[in-house]
Amino acid sequence: MSVINELLAPCGLYCGVCGIFYADRNDDEKLKERLANFYGFRPESLKFSGCLSQRRLAFCDSCKIRDCVDGKKISGCHQCVKFPCTRIKEYPFKVAVQYMLKSTSERKGKTDAEWVKWNEEFFKCKVCGAPAFRGARRCPKCRGEIPSLTT
Repeated sequence: MSVINELLAPCGLYCGVCGIFYADRNDDEKLKERLANFYGFRPESLKFSGCLSQRRLAFCDSCKIRDCVDGKKISGCHQCVKFPCTRIKEYPFKVAVQYMLKSTSERKGKTDAEWVKWNEEFFKCKVCGAPAFRGARRCPKCRGEIPSLTT
């Protein structure tokens, strides 16, 4: 498995299973419209290659978590002794906080490749095996139910 460093978000939200990344990569205009409405963006602005890439959302540019990690010269919150800090706890999207807490805990003690594999398996349809994305309730392929952290 190859690891794409631009997808390794410092906060623990692996960008490879981000709905915006999924919609952009698959040219899924319907999903882009739904996500744009949810996040308050224009659908055409949802071009995303990871929060550590040069092709990221404006939200990523102002991320206090990324700035903190950069300032501490670490690669992510999984390496910080203060995790979870107020930057995580007060992140503006509460459902993302749940994923950050779970994913960052999973990342501790794993290699990047092992953590990526865990994320991709977690967000895979349990019915047909198709890749899904964080926050999806139904498989994009077979419409089977995708479990969430709360189910």
